[in-house]
Amino acid sequence: MKRRDFLLKSAGVGVASLLLPDFGGLNAMGLSAEEGEYDLAAVRGGEAPDMFDKAMEALGGMKRFVKAGQKVLVKPNIGWDVPPERAANTNPHLISRIVKSCLDAGASEVVVFDHTCDQWDRCYRNSQIEPMAREAGAKVVPGNTESFYRDISVPGGRRLKKAKIHRDLLDADVFINVPILKHHGSTTVSLAMKNLMGVIWDRRFYHGNDLSQCIADFLTYRKPDLNIVDGYRMLTRKGPRGVSESDVADLKALIAGRDIVAVDAAATLMFGEKPENIKHIAIANEMGLGTMNLEQLSIKRIKM
Repeated sequence: MKRRDFLLKSAGVGVASLLLPDFGGLNAMGLSAEEGEYDLAAVRGGEAPDMFDKAMEALGGMKRFVKAGQKVLVKPNIGWDVPPERAANTNPHLISRIVKSCLDAGASEVVVFDHTCDQWDRCYRNSQIEPMAREAGAKVVPGNTESFYRDISVPGGRRLKKAKIHRDLLDADVFINVPILKHHGSTTVSLAMKNLMGVIWDRRFYHGNDLSQCIADFLTYRKPDLNIVDGYRMLTRKGPRGVSESDVADLKALIAGRDIVAVDAAATLMFGEKPENIKHIAIANEMGLGTMNLEQLSIKRIKM
């Protein structure tokens, strides 16, 4: 069986019909909770903005995370100069809805940026994130020069002791992390924890000093207030950039929650892997930065 077909079957996605009414390894897992009080929300079968709306209802609404007058940073993956159909970047329609939701909750400003891998202006434009985020009311800023970054210390880090992070993260009252669910050649999956590499300047340090440990270490400095994993399209192989649309599955899924480790664990199961096999998830769990034991959490599953 080809790896793509294996991943799709493992994630609960049929090869012939890419939308099945289940949640992969998330089926029959977790505790009960009242509406608005769930730890995690997992949604299948809708358009990206609509799945986001359903997830936020389960988590208590955006006003639970964003208060009037606060500055919000929304951090998508905009790393690659490819169109949305390639599933290397976050869904632009999802980012638009998140920006509008933050402003409706009373945010004074919503900023969107990423430290891209390909040429930044082409990534911003061809991902469609920049025009759609601006139209929704966001301030879209670049992350392509070192002058945008400030020195910080990471006192709880084991390998990552210091870094330069984007000034708009330092200024943000609320930090919303919106990665896409995809394969990665170095870490198997690229999800919420991995997406935080886009707020730092020197990513080469991570790759030369135990990548997985550095990914976990950053959480000792700052965790996002909300994590929303975009699984509308899933890059199943040849990540993080992908090669063609043949690498992509129309999963039509979304996972959201506060606990970044739990969100990544849940998304890993949807991908068809085990969280304990993903080194940075296991390290973060061991460091007490979140939990990958999803049985301890309340999970709302929503089929649209």
